[in-house]
Amino acid sequence: MAGINASGADTIGVDAAFTKGIVLQLELIDENATATLAQRMARLPELVDCCIELRGDLGAGKTTFVRHLLRALGVQGRIKSPTYALVELYEVASADGRHFSLWHFDFYRLQSPAEWESAGFRDTFASTGLKLVEWPDKVADLMPNASSVQVLTTDVAIKIEVMTDGSESRKLDFSAHSPRGDAVLKALA
Repeated sequence: MAGINASGADTIGVDAAFTKGIVLQLELIDENATATLAQRMARLPELVDCCIELRGDLGAGKTTFVRHLLRALGVQGRIKSPTYALVELYEVASADGRHFSLWHFDFYRLQSPAEWESAGFRDTFASTGLKLVEWPDKVADLMPNASSVQVLTTDVAIKIEVMTDGSESRKLDFSAHSPRGDAVLKALA
């Protein structure tokens, strides 16, 4: 795949319910490579009901990746960042024509467990559809004795880092947290 370098897939311990998950590392050399990866992901049937955490510093490229994925799934028009609204909802179609809901969350400004509950996020995460979650650690910080993986029922976590070599490159570390996440990463490897 042009502009994308992949390395190793091996297993790690994740939690008691799911003990082996695939790990995949990709390097995206520029924004075109990000778009290519998003197009590949958009064709995966597992995305119809998947929760993907996006981790990384401010400016790492989390929202850029989401925008490319939304475009690859057919979203037209302006794609807003949910930084202040916390969530944006889209209705999209999979590669095989199935329609599904996609929620893009940005929990950077999430303030309290009451805000989480009153917004109905627990019900949203229990429903089917694709959930793309920026700043998932903010949820875990608000929920005592729970990790974001437990609260959000995460399938795939993606950590995005800007390379320090002065290029536009980004390093993406993917980890699977469920059998569905394994299927996504196997398809990308």
